[in-house]
Amino acid sequence: MRSIVCWLVGVACLIVAPVKAQERFTDYQLEIVKTTEKIEIDGYLDEVIWSKLDRASGFTQNFPNEFAPASSKSEVMMTYDDQFLYVAAVMYDDLPGDYVVSSLRRDFDFDDNDAFVIYLDPYNDGTNGFSFAVSPFNVQREALINNGNREATDWDNRWFSQVKRYDDRWTVEMAIPFKTLRFNEGKDLWRVNFARNDRKRFEVSSWIPVPINFDVSSLAFTGYLNWDEPLKKPGANVALIPFVAGGLQKDFEEGTATQTTSSAGFDAKVAVTPALNLDLTFNPDFSQVEVDRQQTNLNRFELFFPERRQFFLENADLFSDFGFSRIRPFFSRRIGIATDSIGRTSQNRIQYGARLSGKLDDNWRVGLLNMQTAGDNGIGFPAQNFTVATVQRKVFARSNIAAIFVNRETTSSADQTNVAAYNRVVGLDYNLASADNRWNGKFFYHQSFSPGNPTDSYAHASYLGYNVKGLRIMWNHEYVGENYNAEVGFVPRQSYWRLEPSINYRFFPENSPILRHGPRVYLDLYANKSLEKTDETIEFSYQIDWKNTSSLNIFTSNEYLVLTFPFDPTRTGGEQLLAGASYSYFRYGVQYNSDLRKLFNWSGTVAHGKYFNGDRFEMSGELNYRYQPYGSVSVAFNYNEISLPQPYNSATLFLVGPRFDISFTDQLFISTFVQYNNQIDNINLNTRLQWRFRPVSDLFLVYTDNYFPENLKVKNRALILKLSYWINV
Repeated sequence: MRSIVCWLVGVACLIVAPVKAQERFTDYQLEIVKTTEKIEIDGYLDEVIWSKLDRASGFTQNFPNEFAPASSKSEVMMTYDDQFLYVAAVMYDDLPGDYVVSSLRRDFDFDDNDAFVIYLDPYNDGTNGFSFAVSPFNVQREALINNGNREATDWDNRWFSQVKRYDDRWTVEMAIPFKTLRFNEGKDLWRVNFARNDRKRFEVSSWIPVPINFDVSSLAFTGYLNWDEPLKKPGANVALIPFVAGGLQKDFEEGTATQTTSSAGFDAKVAVTPALNLDLTFNPDFSQVEVDRQQTNLNRFELFFPERRQFFLENADLFSDFGFSRIRPFFSRRIGIATDSIGRTSQNRIQYGARLSGKLDDNWRVGLLNMQTAGDNGIGFPAQNFTVATVQRKVFARSNIAAIFVNRETTSSADQTNVAAYNRVVGLDYNLASADNRWNGKFFYHQSFSPGNPTDSYAHASYLGYNVKGLRIMWNHEYVGENYNAEVGFVPRQSYWRLEPSINYRFFPENSPILRHGPRVYLDLYANKSLEKTDETIEFSYQIDWKNTSSLNIFTSNEYLVLTFPFDPTRTGGEQLLAGASYSYFRYGVQYNSDLRKLFNWSGTVAHGKYFNGDRFEMSGELNYRYQPYGSVSVAFNYNEISLPQPYNSATLFLVGPRFDISFTDQLFISTFVQYNNQIDNINLNTRLQWRFRPVSDLFLVYTDNYFPENLKVKNRALILKLSYWINV
């Protein structure tokens, strides 16, 4: 099998190698010159320099009419001085009606808002970069770009903007500090693209033509930003972010007295070079992190929840993108979690940590992370040290080869005997991305090491995808050994083979309210080590997307599975189906999304069919009302009615989550999230008030309650106040 993996890597190299030297979009050049004029960031564009600069214009549609001229004209200019990169843009608009703006809250969804965005690739590798966007109400959104087009909007940093709105246009000025960006010193060429989401017209356009089957964020489609002189290091770049926090908490179930909590610590950012950053943290506190959206779990395996803690987010792909979504050798949410001898989890305090990440030169990226957690004597859990080291080498046009080493080491004694002294994983990944973005893939081999050196402790997989306007084909294989053990990763199941091919064909009718439509066939097949089938899903679906943003998807599936361990299909503590039993059942359903431009919009899914030895009816969706630009009210829900024969539990499972987001200004926000989940017999209330009183400096007030649904009796309650302040040293 290893030879097969090597062969697949070789094939992938042959696919991408012919486009290694391909130069694309050479006609799209924007000259950027240094200015001595002081630019006031007020949105008026009245500085003399703006009238003298080269302009990027002639935007073409990405959506809905691929490569057609944009309906409304957009123009962009750029200049710089010793401290800032300046961007000015004019978005003309002669269509009556209000702009579509979801709220004044930062980090908005670009797809759901009128907005202008700049995509920067300072490394000129077509893979890693930055995006900075603003709405017509000067709501900001910044993101790191990795894997060629994936934007991580949880990244947070300092930059400045202002917007002015007129009857026939809106204008924006941005000032992005060079200290906020990461780039290699001495370069005089970056890659760049600009895009506009004209939500009123339901139109996305960009300076560089981007095919409709790709996002405008794709760094495979960029022009060239030509600097008038090589860039220099922007001087000392050190930032301290101290914080203080305090709060009250009470456990009503245990009947304990109200406890007061207090903590203080700091984060630090040190630019070792303009492209290599050192993050430090001492006694970090993540109490302000937004609560996870709960899920009804009818799966036999662990659910995945994304990382939201700011310390782990910059260059996160260097650590977290190894492997596949369900075979991760490293998952940062494992750090700071303690599990006792009966499987209960709790927060485990992180004492300190350091993370070095970024570019060494045009071809090499590195990452090094070390975190130390405290022991928990209350549950007998030992202190732990976590080390992750990665290196990535660019090959061909946009591909790379990367290696990872993960080590978890117990650093103190404890009462628990189920915590091994160490766990280690080493791995090698090849990430494929062709210059034209039609071919994408990943091929990897990972090996774990634990006390006793068990055999069959490796995992390997391959993914290869081909994407053009009318056709998308995907192939995936996975193997996870019986003893593959990535304790600091996310690997919900072991000892299996998996094959996962799919094909999707899309029609694009002309002169029709339908944008595209077409069928998709998908197979998901699992087998044990003896190649005996254990799980299989065969799904056929047909999707229709209208030009007014609404969509309809009709699907059917046939599912087969063999239980490898006893399982209660309702996960409510009832009688379990026996291991070794097999089940086959047919399901069908429909999903609809309404016009997202409307103030009131909704989505819903209804499905029905067999479920193990019974029946299941599922209904889920979300209702949303936008009171622009000040906020929105939404309700997400999931309803499952499961009917099983005696003696097994039947159940009606209901999860509902009303959410209220209010933006008083672009600096003051409050969100309230209520979640009722009868599967875990809990009502959760989380309210978070955030005042961003200066860039990346915040005051948070967070209130959390948990209740018993049947009588609204309080389980536990907490109130936390946290202040953080960004200081440039």
